[in-house]
Amino acid sequence: MTPETPAAADPQPQGMSAAARVTGVLFEPAATFQDIARRPTFLLPMILVILASLVFSVLMGQRVGWDRVIQQRNEMMGQAMQQRMSQMPAEQREAQEKMQRMITPITTYAGSILGTPIIWLISAGLLMLIVKVMMSVPVTFKQVYSIVAFAAMPIVIQTILKIVVLYLKKPDDFNTMNPLAFNPGAFMDPATGSKFLYVVGVSLDVFIIWSLVLTAVGLKAAGGKRLSFTGALVAAFTPWVVFVLLGAGAAAAFS
Repeated sequence: MTPETPAAADPQPQGMSAAARVTGVLFEPAATFQDIARRPTFLLPMILVILASLVFSVLMGQRVGWDRVIQQRNEMMGQAMQQRMSQMPAEQREAQEKMQRMITPITTYAGSILGTPIIWLISAGLLMLIVKVMMSVPVTFKQVYSIVAFAAMPIVIQTILKIVVLYLKKPDDFNTMNPLAFNPGAFMDPATGSKFLYVVGVSLDVFIIWSLVLTAVGLKAAGGKRLSFTGALVAAFTPWVVFVLLGAGAAAAFS
């Protein structure tokens, strides 16, 4: 009697590559985030978002010029702030303008490189607070951070479109603050209209909403049956709503 040969173990499904995940979150988000939840990673999406942002910043500085960027940012500060600046002595105003021309490129490039991981850390921390602490769903910080990272892929598409528009428009016609008409803010005048409504309008952007929905899909994949998709949507959108209202309120207060 020959001994029975032990049955071979069923082969484990091979996980998706990082590159496949990048495209997968756009076309097959549910299956892709299931894979991300099993093996969380975030390096490739972080590189893509930082690289896209940095390239756009460099090209904008070259084509539009930092003086134009500064001018549009100053116009967003509101009439009260502009009036205070106009009342400064000429020497002090010139010194401040010189400082702005020196600092603006540096802060823009630094924001492109450091802003992404810092913002994702804050977002992941808030999502952990909502999902794990308040909703009692057992997710890990690495899972949530990876979900936030891959859910940002629409922002890469948005940045590529910004670069396209940058070269389609004349430099003087390019809106450095809101270059794409994918949100209600693109049809508002921030100089004369309500700053509160303008900030809310800019925040209601197609690519931002897309990214938040993908975050909810990812949280649902990580949370499994313990988290409903409605609960995941609430968790994904709540921090965004709070920050939009705080930003809009601050813009209205200092305008």
